[in-house]
Order: sequence, then C-alpha cells, then structure tokens
Amino acid sequence: MKTITFQVNGQKVSVACPPSKPLLDVLRDDLSLTGSKESCGKGECGSCTVLVNGTAVCSCLMLAGQAEDTQITTVEGIGQTASMDPVQEAFCDEGATQCGYCTPGFIVMAKSYIESIHHIPTSEEVMKALSGNLCRCTGYTKIIKAVQTAAEAKHTLQGISN
Repeated sequence: MKTITFQVNGQKVSVACPPSKPLLDVLRDDLSLTGSKESCGKGECGSCTVLVNGTAVCSCLMLAGQAEDTQITTVEGIGQTASMDPVQEAFCDEGATQCGYCTPGFIVMAKSYIESIHHIPTSEEVMKALSGNLCRCTGYTKIIKAVQTAAEAKHTLQGISN
C-alpha cells in the first residue's frame, strides 16, 4: 500500500492503494469517477481512455503508481450535463451514442484530437485518430460527424477558416 498523489479533473487527490492497481480501478472504485469504462481490460477498445498530462491513454493499462504527480482528466472533467464541452454537445446533437458504453472514451479521445489540430478533419482523418476506440453498436458515421461538428465549432469560436 502506498499513498499516491495526483490531480484529477483539476483537484489534487491522494489515494492509498497498491502501486500496481490499474488507474481505471482507482478512478472508478476509490474516486467514484465512473465515466471511464472497462470493456476489454487490455487497452484494445478505448472505453477507459483518459488524458494524462494531456495525452490520451488507456487507464486500464496504466498503473496507479505511474499516476504520481500527473494531471488526469476524465470525461467528468471535460464537462457535465449542465456545462457540456462542445465535443459532448456534438455527440448529443449528432446522435453519436447508442448504448453509451464506449462514448466516454470516444469523447476524451475526440477532445484530445480536436485540441491537437488546426483544421476541420476529413472522415479518414477522424477514423485514423479514433482507431484505438471501438464501438459495437454503430457504424461510426455519427461519431465521425460529431467529431467534425465539434472541430467546426472550435474553429468558429476561434475565427479560423478551413
């Protein structure tokens, strides 16, 4: 057992747990942040995606001990129902959710991707960027459109033309 200190969604937290405990389990079990989901437990589906120091990672593969002194953002830190992020709004507006199990991981990955680009991406670019996230319910068309819609909103707010 070790006390691990890090920031999650802008708040400093300390958790006493084995350093080998998956970060996903710390987030869900110890911090009650249940937005990130465990689907595969092998880093293959992306349902557990969080941002660690701004980089998208599968939290099922990251150990709690590796989170020491990092900044973690979960889907809850991106936005809540009362104050949704444009990415979350686009997913709702475009109907990009089915069962919703994979949606938090897609939203976190999409947020990271949109922040890293300075243009409205093509469908192919979005598919490549989200290739680590799997959805068993959709054909991805609405997810791709949601990412493009969110990118358009970002550029409109920033006054950038494509």
